[in-house]
Amino acid sequence: MNSASSILFTISLVVYLLATILYLLYAIFHKESIGKVATWILSVGIVVQTAALIIKTVQIGHAPFVTIYETLVFWSWLIAVIYLFMQIRFKIRVLGALITPLAFLAIASASLLPEQFKKSSPLVPALQSGWLPFHIATCFIGYACFAVSFAVSIAYLIKKKDNPDAMLSKERLDIIGYKSISIGFPFLTLGIISGAFWADVAWGSYWSWDPKETWSLITWFIYAIYLHLRIVAKWKGKYSAIVSIVGFLAVLFTFFGVNFLLSGLHSYQ
Repeated sequence: MNSASSILFTISLVVYLLATILYLLYAIFHKESIGKVATWILSVGIVVQTAALIIKTVQIGHAPFVTIYETLVFWSWLIAVIYLFMQIRFKIRVLGALITPLAFLAIASASLLPEQFKKSSPLVPALQSGWLPFHIATCFIGYACFAVSFAVSIAYLIKKKDNPDAMLSKERLDIIGYKSISIGFPFLTLGIISGAFWADVAWGSYWSWDPKETWSLITWFIYAIYLHLRIVAKWKGKYSAIVSIVGFLAVLFTFFGVNFLLSGLHSYQ
């Protein structure tokens, strides 16, 4: 793994680690200068990883999110991009201390995979479809938004009480967690629907209760319940945060559990 893309992925891993440390220092000391440097470092990591993804695409001839290695790297990039957007939009720099570690852990997990998982191979016939980039991208945009909501929910639960001088109130954390899921849920929905159409083309059936399909649907229902309780039953605060965390645990099992513990039509590498 000495290609230009793998070298850039390694650089982005180191940069995300540095950004994580700086965001943690910012959360502890509340010094604006540290926060600004952390944001710039994260931005550099995103640029480097974007270049790596583009180079990887050219090298392999298709979108680089087919193998588990590629999807982990892609997921880390999405988490970083979506967090940076939300930081700028909602002024939540302090949450970088919880969210940038997720981007770092995703790409670090990819780097620790055995070499056979890092090698790209020709696409199997079922994957040779225009549905591939749309289906994977929409699902993982949803997953990245859920990762942000997970971090926000953790922050909500560990925050003991509101402090007028605090960078983020519990009420604001609650709202940001809700907004993250509100953005991610439509993308996951599109991902599942596009996957069903793709499955019909590739395998002759819209739905086969494959483990990945089943757990994607379970994840969808958890977040649908979250939104229903939030909008209709007016659930807020602690219980919403708990449902958000449960939903993200389902995301993790959909990705890792299905790939390593279960076998099915979606088990490639």
